[in-house]
Amino acid sequence: MKFSDDLEFSHRDRRDIYEYVERYGTVDYEEARKALGMEPEAFGAHVTVLKRDGVISREEDELRIAFEDIEIETHDCDGVDVTIRQAHEDDLGGLVEAMHDALGDRTYVVGENVAETLEHEDVLLRHNEVQSRNFFVATVGGEVVGWVHLDHPETAALDHTAELTVGVVPDYRGKDIGGRLLDRAVRWAGEQGIEKLYNSVPATNEGAIAFLEGHGWETEAVRERHYHLGDDYVDEVMMAVWT
Repeated sequence: MKFSDDLEFSHRDRRDIYEYVERYGTVDYEEARKALGMEPEAFGAHVTVLKRDGVISREEDELRIAFEDIEIETHDCDGVDVTIRQAHEDDLGGLVEAMHDALGDRTYVVGENVAETLEHEDVLLRHNEVQSRNFFVATVGGEVVGWVHLDHPETAALDHTAELTVGVVPDYRGKDIGGRLLDRAVRWAGEQGIEKLYNSVPATNEGAIAFLEGHGWETEAVRERHYHLGDDYVDEVMMAVWT
């Protein structure tokens, strides 16, 4: 299921089930049925149809949104075996921990906001009528060491764009893991028909600016004194790339 696809449901109850699962990420089968006030037979039938249509997946007693199964990539990054794959709801805790580790210097405001949103919502992947949010993660030995995030608005005037953030925990920087993640996200965006990716960083984060420039991103604008970091006002550098 591609994030850009319009979801259509032949029955209102199926839409209700989908929206409930999408709102909470991973839900208990029986708790969802009771919360929606559906009879066991009807609920089971609707879940079966949603599973058949590739909209919802069920593992034992848990329901979650089914996203497109994207090929897993493996790379040798300076002697480290790195796996890059689409994130799953089970990655939420490890991903948030990695984001806090990577963003500890507080020089990537947009990334910090994404991490705070994940903690507040307690949901990793989103796909609704307003927003689609996807993540790819880089893992080493099953541990999340980096991420790339795409936030795609469903509004017609903006659905050709997506906001992107990317980061790697300090212990694994300098091995081109961030570059691999960025390339994967750009390719995925192009496959979804997303034409433009954008990101904003404080002007003091020279490393992030150089990293993005090295991958073809360009500065579109600079907003003066946009961030208040510590005791200083810092310019925001608005960057973008066309896929």
